[in-house]
Amino acid sequence: MPPPARTEGGRRAYSEAHLRRLGFIRHARELGFESEALRALLALADRPDADCAAAHALATAQIAAIDARLRRLQALRAELQRMATSCAGGVVGECRVIETLADFTHGHCDDPAHGAG
Repeated sequence: MPPPARTEGGRRAYSEAHLRRLGFIRHARELGFESEALRALLALADRPDADCAAAHALATAQIAAIDARLRRLQALRAELQRMATSCAGGVVGECRVIETLADFTHGHCDDPAHGAG
């Protein structure tokens, strides 16, 4: 993006094109697109007559990444729920939450990446 013009006071004076591009970038970031995908999307946006198959592929890949994160978060939630449910209170020496956190090789978490190492 070319640098914006400056006012006499040295402030940036963004054009409508700058504002649209910055809005595009902000929206893409809000949707979780990483820098590489964002650059590719910006390049595509600069070619309005080009085939949009690449944009579709980037969006589909982002959906898959979000789905994977959701699965990991659901597994983490289930693990935390099991820990909290099995904790009946009492003293820390008998606390199921503390016991489970201390046993990082436990093998009872639904997330296959958890505990692997």
